[in-house]
Amino acid sequence: MASPLITVDELGSIISDPTVRVVDCRWYLAEPDRGVSEYRDGHIPGAIYASLESDLSAPEGDGRHPLPSPTTFAATLASLGITAGTPVIAYDDRGGAVAARLWWMLTDQGHTLTRVLDGGIQAWMASGRSLSTDDAAYPSGGMPTRPWSGIVDVTGVIARNVSAVLLDARSVERYRGDEEPVDPKAGHIPGARSMPLDVNLDSELTFLDADSVQASFAALGVDDAADVIVHCGSGVTACHLILAAESAGLRRPTLYVGSWSDWSGRDLPVATGDLP
Repeated sequence: MASPLITVDELGSIISDPTVRVVDCRWYLAEPDRGVSEYRDGHIPGAIYASLESDLSAPEGDGRHPLPSPTTFAATLASLGITAGTPVIAYDDRGGAVAARLWWMLTDQGHTLTRVLDGGIQAWMASGRSLSTDDAAYPSGGMPTRPWSGIVDVTGVIARNVSAVLLDARSVERYRGDEEPVDPKAGHIPGARSMPLDVNLDSELTFLDADSVQASFAALGVDDAADVIVHCGSGVTACHLILAAESAGLRRPTLYVGSWSDWSGRDLPVATGDLP
């Protein structure tokens, strides 16, 4: 299976291909409008911008970033010039934490040519390559849609098999309940194990090798046969755990889209501290 990641050198070799779509997915929790400003200040040449708030989420639903309908998502892809046969490279400046959401959405819809830039825009700049401030525009695209398949809702989480592993991609501090900057309650879903997404990244925000990523999952009871459900604050950075698993050759986990923003807004039990 081809890696879901692409290196800066690999991207550099195809960046001039007019069929390639590079998508800037930068987004910031406390400053949701900052991403597009960062894009306008400088982005990888030819890149188009996709907003987490308006392009990769629905305005209403369970949790802070519910999925749009497949039909709505298809319209977004058409506006970005993306078809089923378009190579798509998603990037951000957080080690793929947000770009993984677009990667997951595309792959769940059956798009097979989607990858995430390993190391993001920082790796691009560190390689000596330039940025652009030009707005990119492409002919309208479009691709067939199908129902979202790799997801589970709160009912499915509650009714999960006792052997299922529930992983929380949020920071240790939010998992423990030491802090909660945005959601109704602090803590974690009882039974969930903490796996902050950065455990799979090095200091340069590039992914660790496959053996190291497999070891991170194995330490939490995950092997290729495990039934795994991942979540985070609102179903965004949890996609990074799915990306990490696939980059290491593990089976694709299931995404609890509503995540903690959904769970903590309901009358459901909450755990705090280091233990599941």
